Amino acid sequence: MNDDLIKMRQATAQVLASQKRLENKYKAAEQADADWYRRAQLALQKGEEDLAREALKRRKSYAENASSLKAQLDQQKSVVENLVSNTRLLESKIAEAKQKKDTLKARAQSAKTATKVSEMLGNVNTSGALSAFEKMEEKVMTMESQAEALGQLGADDLEGKFAMLETTSVDDDLAQMRKELSGRSLKGELPPGRAAASKSGSPFRDTEIEKELNELRKKAKEY
Repeated sequence: MNDDLIKMRQATAQVLASQKRLENKYKAAEQADADWYRRAQLALQKGEEDLAREALKRRKSYAENASSLKAQLDQQKSVVENLVSNTRLLESKIAEAKQKKDTLKARAQSAKTATKVSEMLGNVNTSGALSAFEKMEEKVMTMESQAEALGQLGADDLEGKFAMLETTSVDDDLAQMRKELSGRSLKGELPPGRAAASKSGSPFRDTEIEKELNELRKKAKEY
């Protein structure tokens, strides 16, 4: 189509040039017609009838030529107008075809891209991907449960240790009390408030120490 457009433009240019030349000839014939008519008038004014007659004959020849050129020029104008109209129509069709080509090219590219995306999605194992995510979620939930259990166990273990310490303290106090009671029975210790006679190196306990020990026992029982 571009080649046809180039040929039509060349033909239009040639026809326009021919029309221009025809117009120039027509204008020249008209000018000659007017000049010889003016000369015929001048000769008649000077009394030269024969010269005026010859001028009119020459003017008639140019007038006939101008009339013929005018007919050719009118016909040429119609041809030129038709040729120019067809050239413009061809230009419009070429532009429209180019636009459609660009549109179709863009649509083809979009379709190609859509096809590739569809193929990629088709190659993806959706069930496998979902299964992998489910396994990952299950693993994370297991890790969270383990972490929570470890935290609870840590807290319980700490509380248990303190409970063991408290229990051990009470048991120790009870054993100590039993030991003291047993010692008092063997040694004939006096009732509270009366001190027994002691010698140097006697195994009897110090009163101040016993007092502090009793206070510790009372505190332990309160806890």
